[in-house]
Amino acid sequence: MKVSKISLSQIRQFLDAKKMAVAGVSRNPKKFGYQAFKALQGQGYELFPLNPNATEIDNLQAYSTISQLPEEVKHLVILTPKTETEKLVMEAIAHGIDHIWIQQMSDTPEAIKIASEAGVCLVTRQCIFMWVEPVTGIHKVHRSIKKFFGLLPR
Repeated sequence: MKVSKISLSQIRQFLDAKKMAVAGVSRNPKKFGYQAFKALQGQGYELFPLNPNATEIDNLQAYSTISQLPEEVKHLVILTPKTETEKLVMEAIAHGIDHIWIQQMSDTPEAIKIASEAGVCLVTRQCIFMWVEPVTGIHKVHRSIKKFFGLLPR
């Protein structure tokens, strides 16, 4: 399946919303899901962590399923293994979430197709760390390399 090119406008539109759910938030500070969660939290986002094995993460209520999220949450970041992505996308659409960021390496052709056909504003094949300011460390290097080679969304 051919994936339409992600634009800078789509990325900005997603990140402009300061309220979002994050699926795949770990309680382990060494895990990617926790680190991405903390990066977003550090930039002032109001977050709703999704983790079926936790009731609380960093003093925030954790949600087991998307259907438990408050209705006003319309943005979802997916940081889960690929095996969970398609199900999460379907649940998000059923819940009225209309903006989904599927972290690179979490995406599947099926999940992308479902989100695209539902008209969801979709960001995929992008690393959230390359877009949440300030971009630091290895992510800043990766972003600079992509920019140099003209591979960043425009």
